[in-house]
This record gives sequence, structure tokens and C-alpha cells, in this order.
Amino acid sequence: MVKVLIATGAMLALVTAASAADLPRPQPVPAYPVAPVGKMPIGKSPVGKGPIGKAPGPVVGRY
Repeated sequence: MVKVLIATGAMLALVTAASAADLPRPQPVPAYPVAPVGKMPIGKSPVGKGPIGKAPGPVVGRY
């Protein structure tokens, strides 16, 4: 009788540990980079930065 109780307890402990290992764990929230404040890239875009003294090429439409 004692052997049956020990075997049942061991089996219950094994099943409990195995089922607890399959439970999902909450994952930490990924850390997103903070947007820089007051660092606008003013004057860094290539708009209007063509070669000085040269007119742009002709605009040709494609049909």
C-alpha cells in the first residue's frame, strides 16, 4: 500500500512539473528607441541643392 501511495505521489509531482513547464510566460515589452526632441534635420535634404550655375535638364514626358 505504501509503494502505491509513493508511486502515485511521484507520478502526480511529475505530471504537475511537466504541465507547469508548458505554461506560457509573459514576454517583456521591447524597448523602442526614443525619438530625439528638437533635432529636426533642417537644411539636410537634397531639395534645391542642384549644381550652381547649371539649369536642370529638360522634362520629357513618356507616353
